[in-house]
Amino acid sequence: MTPFDARLAAIPDVTVLTGEEEMAPHFTDWRRRYSGRARAVAFPGTVEAVAAVVRLCHETGTPVWPQGGNTGICGGSVPGGDGAGIVLCLGRLNRIRDVSPGDDSITVDAGVTLQAVQEAAEGIGRLFPLSLGAEGSCQIGGNIATNAGGTAVVRYGTMRDLVLGVEAVLADGTVWNGLRSLRKNNTGLDLKQLMIGTEGTLGIVTGATLRLFPRPVSRVTALLHFTSAAEVLETAQAMRAAFPGEVDALELLSASQVEIVARHFPQLALPLPGGAAWSLLVEIAGGRAEEEMLDGLAAALEPMLEAGTLVDAVIGQNARQREAIWAQRHTVTEANVREGMGLTHDIAVPIARIGDFLAEAEAMLAEHYPQARQVVVSHVGDGNLHWIAMFSHEDWAGIPDPEAVQADLDRRAYDIAHAMGGTFSAEHGVGSIHIGEMRRYKDPAELALMRTVKAALDPAGILNPGRVVPA
Repeated sequence: MTPFDARLAAIPDVTVLTGEEEMAPHFTDWRRRYSGRARAVAFPGTVEAVAAVVRLCHETGTPVWPQGGNTGICGGSVPGGDGAGIVLCLGRLNRIRDVSPGDDSITVDAGVTLQAVQEAAEGIGRLFPLSLGAEGSCQIGGNIATNAGGTAVVRYGTMRDLVLGVEAVLADGTVWNGLRSLRKNNTGLDLKQLMIGTEGTLGIVTGATLRLFPRPVSRVTALLHFTSAAEVLETAQAMRAAFPGEVDALELLSASQVEIVARHFPQLALPLPGGAAWSLLVEIAGGRAEEEMLDGLAAALEPMLEAGTLVDAVIGQNARQREAIWAQRHTVTEANVREGMGLTHDIAVPIARIGDFLAEAEAMLAEHYPQARQVVVSHVGDGNLHWIAMFSHEDWAGIPDPEAVQADLDRRAYDIAHAMGGTFSAEHGVGSIHIGEMRRYKDPAELALMRTVKAALDPAGILNPGRVVPA
């Protein structure tokens, strides 16, 4: 045992793993696409223990790789390749510290799962609206570090909009307690924003105070089918106008995506009407009776059906039917893994340019990679497109240099988005895999500001090095 390992193991209330086999699950992302190494994996049980571990690493110049539920897809929670640092897992920090119905807030440890926060809010008749496919295993600290998005951004915003206060351990081991439930506070810099979306590179989130909302009285869910993306976008705007403040979700699915789900999960399949090229999943929630909301939705859709812009509509009449509609959306990841090699891009463009992007990207794919299909899942209400170039397993296996193909296709897709005022990362973060894109697409002055902030808060560069900010 090295002197560092002995000092780490001696810190009170810290469980330390050093065996290769027991550490291995923390060295690879859940999709098994990115991996690294570390000298140890530490599980502190208190905020003070987190601070003690970070102080030791600061003193010895040891890199720290913070890890929550390890559900990210950009390599941000995977350690580097040299094995010099430690993985710091926050899962033992799993207390719900306070739930305040009078303040519509909840204060939790960073290691509390998103689902546990949702359930705690429900227990007092409130709603925590962040919703992700990984909500049973992703942790609040990771949601904050990556500024998680999800399906309800159109109404409630991203994680940045849901965080009232943050507690974090800084690079030298200092504990900063910024936990507060104030909605208004003009006393200088809003320091919590330094911790949101920066992926543990400026500090390690150990706790948070989050906003809660009234629970809707009723929900209405529908799956609408169209012949063109333009009709989907027009309908999405029409829904927001017809139900102001009540639209919870606007999820776009290409016909290719719906067909993939039906192929691999036939028990969940809903019929795709002939001529339908795009589907829009709409969910409306509010304080009115369900019958009134259903009547309102039918009235809003009737002119579209009469005009022929809407091919067909499936409206959930009860909880079971609503779940069946959402199953089309929630199973896309697993269905796509079974279907082939999907090169997924987390792109955002201005909402008005979504149709332009889809047309240009599909033409690019047809010209340069005709063996691939365009598959799209989009949070269309906020301009976020999960644009996928889907190769069959056989075609992908026959590509002699898959890394070169991925890099070339990425560049082409991101160039199209960038030219439209868009971005290469909407909600998944930067991690380690998008450092090149940061250099290519970010303004040099913007990068310089990021480096200045990083140097000020982490001068030794020990917090999640090689992530987010290019060296």
